[in-house]
Amino acid sequence: MPAVEKYTMVEDLRERLSRSKAVFVCEYRGMSVKQITALRAQVRAAGGEMKVAKNTLMRIAMQEEGLPAFPDDIAYGPNVFAIAYDDPVSVAKVIRDLAKDRANKFFVIKGGVLGSTHLNDAQVQALADLPPREALVGQVVRTIAAPIAGLLTVLSGPARGLVTCLDQIREKKEDVA
Repeated sequence: MPAVEKYTMVEDLRERLSRSKAVFVCEYRGMSVKQITALRAQVRAAGGEMKVAKNTLMRIAMQEEGLPAFPDDIAYGPNVFAIAYDDPVSVAKVIRDLAKDRANKFFVIKGGVLGSTHLNDAQVQALADLPPREALVGQVVRTIAAPIAGLLTVLSGPARGLVTCLDQIREKKEDVA
C-alpha cells in the first residue's frame, strides 16, 4: 500500500475515533461475506460502525487521538474494529450475541477500549450484560424519587387522618339524623 493511502487511512480512522466512545476488537477469520454484512447492519443499528483496518494503522490512529493502543496480544491477525458512537453497551451486546451464536464460531471478541481504559474479552462481555442506557437512567430517577415519594406520604398522613376522622363524624351524624 503506498504511503499516501496509508496517511489517508490513518486520517480517516482518526476522524472516526475522535467521535467514538468505545472501540472493540474482534477476530472475524472464516466468516462469510453474508455474515459480515449482517453484522455491519446490526452494529450500525446499535449506533456504531464496523471497520476493517490494518492493526498498525489503527494503533497509529489511536495514539494520535490520545487513546491507549491495543496490546500486542490483541492486535494481531485479521481484526475488525467495532466503533461505538452512541451507546457502547448496545454495540457490545451486538458483538457478544454474535460471538455466542454457534453458527459464527469463527467470530471472537478480543478486547476493547472504553474511554481511556483497556477492556479484555471478559470485561466486554460484562459491559454487554449491562441494561441499556435508558433503563439505567430510569433506575437512577426511581432511586432519587423514592425518598421524595416517602416524604410526601409521611407529610400527607396527618391530613389524610383528619379527612378520615371528619368523614366518620359526618357518617355518625347522618346515622343519627
